[in-house]
Amino acid sequence: MTKMTKTLTAIAAAATLAVAAVATPQPAEARGGRIAAGVIGGLAVGAILGAAAANSGYYGPGYYYGPGPVYYDGPPCYITHRRYWDGWRWHVRRVRVCD
Repeated sequence: MTKMTKTLTAIAAAATLAVAAVATPQPAEARGGRIAAGVIGGLAVGAILGAAAANSGYYGPGYYYGPGPVYYDGPPCYITHRRYWDGWRWHVRRVRVCD
């Protein structure tokens, strides 16, 4: 998850808790408690699903150009170190080897 998704999820959770704290009825007035619980639950589920869908990583169909150009330089080569004697002492030099 990216930082923005985490931030949006945290904001959505905080907003849901704030709505839940304001919308919950007092114990003496528990007449519409079931409706308020449904509204709060719907808001919570909507916030979670909205945050998940907002950053799904899908950017649309885009365009497909096919594979890029292929350049063939011959057989694969690599660099290695080889020792050689110059008549006085041993030296090491880098050599390109192509198989």
